Amino acid sequence: MNLKEKIYNWIDTDSETQKSRWVNEVISGIIVLNICAILFESYKEFSIPYRSKLYYFELFSIVIFSLEYLFRIWIADLHYKEKTPLRARLTYIFSFYGIIDLLAIMPFYLPMITRVDLRVLRSLRLIRLLRVFKLSRYSRSFKLLGEVLEDTKGDLAVTIFIVFILLIISSTLMFYVENEAQPEAFSNIGQSLWWAVATLTTVGYGDIYPITPAGKLLSGLIAILGIGIVALPTSILSSSFVEKIQERKKQKQKCTCPKCGEEFLLKNE
Repeated sequence: MNLKEKIYNWIDTDSETQKSRWVNEVISGIIVLNICAILFESYKEFSIPYRSKLYYFELFSIVIFSLEYLFRIWIADLHYKEKTPLRARLTYIFSFYGIIDLLAIMPFYLPMITRVDLRVLRSLRLIRLLRVFKLSRYSRSFKLLGEVLEDTKGDLAVTIFIVFILLIISSTLMFYVENEAQPEAFSNIGQSLWWAVATLTTVGYGDIYPITPAGKLLSGLIAILGIGIVALPTSILSSSFVEKIQERKKQKQKCTCPKCGEEFLLKNE
């Protein structure tokens, strides 16, 4: 096994070796510490006395994440074996995780290659928060969430479209019902749309509300519809989560006969 294959086995998240688990745990820990450091930087009583320590920790993190990014580009042809080396590397670079890996280190290197207003550079430091998405590569729970979203994207798209149509209809109706009574509150459909969002999600901020009998009746109907319709995506995701968890449990209970190779399920007594 050459060096390239060793590095691939070390940082490949699907590998079950001891070294792979150790590398994944270390990188996950660094990501969590980075998120904590970003939060603590917002406190002056912490950021001022520990400024140098925070900088060196950021420098250490950048070195680790940069090496990981370069290694993943290098070993991409081992991950995408069906592609040519160049296409495999481009596939990783423009993949979701490849973009996240790049954005996680970009704020550190950007000031070195371009002259930008310092205020803009300070705002770009917020991109470091995207490092939290790197955890999805090392966590089975994040992978489960990705599988659930992938399986239910069609159903979620339909329900979100229904919610959008209901918002448009309800905000339009409320505009024509309440505009004469409250021209300052419901001056256009855009303001009515804000009311529709607050009502349909049953948040009810109370900054805009109907005062006419027809408006109150419409508001009540929209609120009742919102209880069921807005909850649809939640029920779709929760049912899919249950199915995925049951599938994983069944896979863990599967055993293969060493003699005939037939698979069977273990029964819990």
